[in-house]
Amino acid sequence: MMENLIFSGWEGVVRPLLAGVLAYFALLIQLRMSGKRTLSKMNAFDFIVTIALGSTLATVLLSKDVAVAEGAVAFATLIVLQFIITWLTVRYQWVNDLVKAQPVLLVYQGAYLHDAMKKARINQDEILSALRSSGVSSFEQVGAVVLETEGTLSVIKEIKNLDYKILENVKKPVNFQEKI
Repeated sequence: MMENLIFSGWEGVVRPLLAGVLAYFALLIQLRMSGKRTLSKMNAFDFIVTIALGSTLATVLLSKDVAVAEGAVAFATLIVLQFIITWLTVRYQWVNDLVKAQPVLLVYQGAYLHDAMKKARINQDEILSALRSSGVSSFEQVGAVVLETEGTLSVIKEIKNLDYKILENVKKPVNFQEKI
């Protein structure tokens, strides 16, 4: 019994090794063919596709019931779906709104927007960390901090030269116009 736990024969060792190498190269080739967008910073949809690809790879590696060719078809299906969705998000705003979160304004003209921070579940420490990483030496220098769709914090340093068009697609507080 202990023998099967540690080593149950060479087939159990060789199959995942061969399937892993073949599936890895099939996935690598398909991802390279699909373009840079597939591997860019992830939004929720990208994250789901990445998890699905990883799960498919694990299934191909470990399940004797799934052939490498079947795994390659599963990879291709996920990558084609990713391509179709990204193609649609570029062409149709409603698809983009459905798939991606909207950027959120968290700091404006050196002031925290606490309601937006609560809704986004971002605290002051995270914002201060982003400011330090961006080389900001004074909080009063901050024109804006935006929580982007993929979860990063963007820092706009200059207040006096702030072009409001840069914040065009960013979700703002209800009373934002009063602050300008």
